[in-house]
Amino acid sequence: MNFAELGVPSSLAQILAQQGITTPTPIQAATLPDSFAGRDVLGRGKTGSGKTYAFLLPLVARLDASKLPAMPRKPRALIMAPTRELVGQIHASLAPLAKAAGLSTVVIYGGVGQGPQTTALKKGVDIVIACPGRLEDLMGQGYADLSAVEITILDEADHMADLGFLPGVRRIMDKTPRNGQRMLFSATLDKAIDVLVKRFLTNPATHEADSAQSPVGTMHHHVLHLSREQRVPVLVDLTSAPGRTVVFTRTKHGAKALTRQLNKSGVPTVELHGNLSQNARTRNMAAFHAGEASTLVATDIAARGIHVDDVALVVHADPPVEHKAYLHRSGRTARAGAEGTVITLMTDEQQRDVRDLTRLAGIKPTTTKVNGPGHPMLAQLAPGERTLVPGGLVVDVPVSTGGGRSTGGNAQRKRARKTGQTNGQSRRGNPTSYTSESPGSGSSTGGGQRRRSGGGQGGGQGGGQGGGNRRRSGGGQSAGTSAGGRAHSASSFSRGR
Repeated sequence: MNFAELGVPSSLAQILAQQGITTPTPIQAATLPDSFAGRDVLGRGKTGSGKTYAFLLPLVARLDASKLPAMPRKPRALIMAPTRELVGQIHASLAPLAKAAGLSTVVIYGGVGQGPQTTALKKGVDIVIACPGRLEDLMGQGYADLSAVEITILDEADHMADLGFLPGVRRIMDKTPRNGQRMLFSATLDKAIDVLVKRFLTNPATHEADSAQSPVGTMHHHVLHLSREQRVPVLVDLTSAPGRTVVFTRTKHGAKALTRQLNKSGVPTVELHGNLSQNARTRNMAAFHAGEASTLVATDIAARGIHVDDVALVVHADPPVEHKAYLHRSGRTARAGAEGTVITLMTDEQQRDVRDLTRLAGIKPTTTKVNGPGHPMLAQLAPGERTLVPGGLVVDVPVSTGGGRSTGGNAQRKRARKTGQTNGQSRRGNPTSYTSESPGSGSSTGGGQRRRSGGGQGGGQGGGQGGGNRRRSGGGQSAGTSAGGRAHSASSFSRGR
């Protein structure tokens, strides 16, 4: 079955075909006939299943068919999503469809100035894609009137509930016309979602396109049982393999600290968490999308709605608290039918929690005890030659020449990928926690290659020439560089602080 047979206008189907999308996913095939018929729809599909186009196609087609003009402060369609990143992802998918139909759009979320958002609303837009907090704020200021909304869509409804957004969502949806079409999409359907369904959907067509437990059939789950001090060396081993990796931590502090540690260890890494400004979040995601950074370290803010092609590996550096978070985190890989690998790092004290987590998630992972980098299982899970780039993506502190920190400011911050330079030394011994510091000195620059082999721990101080690519071929545990003279070790990211 193709999109035309499901009722998708040829102009929109052609845009999908230009992106290589010609065959509907199960959730699209299940819901599109009802949504094109104007029915309220309740759809549950796994993360990465194609829910976005399942609601964007009928939305654009409906607005295009009615041919009504955009009105000041009165949008014709509303899409709500729980995070800024998801709003941005939806807008990116919507943009070519809306352009073809001559429809105007605006994204609304916090963390940025409201000026451009209010200007667009006052001028008049057809489609609003919004996070509920900022939208409700602008409604209160009189910039947005939802009385003319023809179609309302709520994406990732269960995550809305998890984040405590449901009261605001209910207040917003109460302002939309009762006779408008409404579609609710979610990865899971539970009691919290039932409240929204009963209140806002009229005789909805309900479609559950796939298993509620396992998000992706081609996802391979593994647990690595290791000691606390081996977590960062093992992460460096995994993330320095070819391909994109997403690593999840439980706290914002842990994400920031681990990002710093991986960069200093030579893995180009960016972070994504709630302490970043919107501009920083956008910039970091752009670097990950473009391949400038091979690793993204994130809190659960990124477990929903972040779509990056070809994420081969998801690592739970901290096992999540509950199984739904595990499934949504894991859904960053094996998207749209591709295969993917999910790894959970587990220390001795976490064994019971991880066992309960995987049981509730409905998966049976392969558990392997590893004693550090160089273990054969790591090469199996993340195959390919390990490559470390001196300094990672961006050196987080100003470049200095040895003993202390330079105060040269931003002008001296270097992209290590471009300069091939790093200051600092190999750590003596293994890191034990992100929040501790260990002294160091010396610097190294230049090309060439460093190779690790055998079972010894690299280290030492002093200058010397080196850099370029580093390779591992055994159980060696020398990883990373420090900047300026103090090396931040890895963070205690599983303590939930």
